[in-house]
Amino acid sequence: MSASHIRVLPAPKLDAFDLKILTILERDGRITKSRLAEEINLSVSPCWERVKRLEQAGIIEGYAARINQSLLEETGQLATAPRTPVWVEIHLKHHDAASFQRFEKAMREADEVIECVAVGGGVDYLLRLETASIDAYQRLIDRWLISELGIDRYFTYIVTKQVK
Repeated sequence: MSASHIRVLPAPKLDAFDLKILTILERDGRITKSRLAEEINLSVSPCWERVKRLEQAGIIEGYAARINQSLLEETGQLATAPRTPVWVEIHLKHHDAASFQRFEKAMREADEVIECVAVGGGVDYLLRLETASIDAYQRLIDRWLISELGIDRYFTYIVTKQVK
């Protein structure tokens, strides 16, 4: 599932069991049905029905694996080309619905954008990107700046070490 999928059901009202399920799945997306049910103190069938309901409502968007690229690099077993992680603060020129929609659409379509969040506090968006190199990152930013995305200014943070 992706963030842009269409919801099949309306968002359900969440109770304590649902919130526990979400917390556990966020920590361990590969937990077994029986272990999940045991951890939230429900039988397997009702627990799994809740998970399916959360998926169908779009609350659970999908499951993913976190890959330790550094370890693969160290052992010479890179599955893909090395990626350069970069965080970027984005400030838009205009703060209207059309500007936000245009920018967000472009971010959903950019393969390099791993995560994009809208934030408060004087910054419009924080992006987590992975590119082939710093040069590739800068070329991407240059394309965005000459496009009609409405970026006023940006601040780049190069990741030097992953702590957690």
